Amino acid sequence: MSKIADVAARAGVSKATASRALTGRGYVSEKTRVRVAEAARELSYVAHSSATSLATGRTQTVGVVMPPVDRWFFAELLSGIQESLFALDYDLSLYGVPERSQTRERLFESILPRRRFDGIIAVGIQPSAHEIERLQRPGRPLVSVGPYSAGSSAVSIDDVAAARIATEHLIDLGHTAIAFVGGTTDAGALGYGDERRIDGYLAALGTAGLAGSARIADAAPTMSAGYEAAVGLLGDRRHRPTAIVAVCDEAAIGAVIAARRLGIAVPTELSVVGIDDHQHAELFALTTIRQSPRDQGHDAVRLLTDRMEDPDAPAELVAAASSLVVRGSTAVLR
Repeated sequence: MSKIADVAARAGVSKATASRALTGRGYVSEKTRVRVAEAARELSYVAHSSATSLATGRTQTVGVVMPPVDRWFFAELLSGIQESLFALDYDLSLYGVPERSQTRERLFESILPRRRFDGIIAVGIQPSAHEIERLQRPGRPLVSVGPYSAGSSAVSIDDVAAARIATEHLIDLGHTAIAFVGGTTDAGALGYGDERRIDGYLAALGTAGLAGSARIADAAPTMSAGYEAAVGLLGDRRHRPTAIVAVCDEAAIGAVIAARRLGIAVPTELSVVGIDDHQHAELFALTTIRQSPRDQGHDAVRLLTDRMEDPDAPAELVAAASSLVVRGSTAVLR
């Protein structure tokens, strides 16, 4: 197996110069860099990660902390992060742990502080647990994905605006009995992003003079929980809402399925709006607020590499694009 000394000898440079040329850490002329790279190709030389770490002070590894990736949004986001990291020859250490769990607390308290990463991407951070502040203590570059950033570089959609636009769409169609599916009345169990979406829903109702008609159905942001919550809302014929805003598309799809099983026609008897533009949103003709978690993953890696190159640079916030996509799950109130 070829060593860095073999590459240096063939290129006619010192081992230190060969290392700088191959790692990009430190100055070498373009002519020398090309010569060293050609020597490495001829010798089929591949830098050992441990040796590279010793030479550069970097691990070539990024830690990613997020909720479990069994939901579409997190799986898509992780795909975007992984694509960008692999393109940069970075490894990824994933910690997919439930919010407000003992495992997550142990991760923040004792596991992450001991790990060596060049940077961390944190998804779905909870301000009540001071998670960003705890991640910032070791002084590693940090980027968050989600509505809470606390001074770190971050990628996020405007969750308040997303739910407000979804609710206003239904109000414009003449609906006044609009329920929200996917929130919770337990503030201690409410995710920060979900809380902001409830705020957007309530703000739209308040502006339209409909604050007194607000209804929030407790449900996790999943298809099965959205189904169960919608069954509870729609089962009472006399107090049935004519429209639903869901915290995410998975909950919205659950509500559409519940309506169909109860014999309630969508959209002529019930309009439903989600948030995300899930891969199955088109299949269910779901009106939704579109966002691209995969692109957010790419943006997060770009922000992190910028922070790694210049840790003292000001925090940068990327407002991910979102827009209303009207399909067949909403209609004018009959």
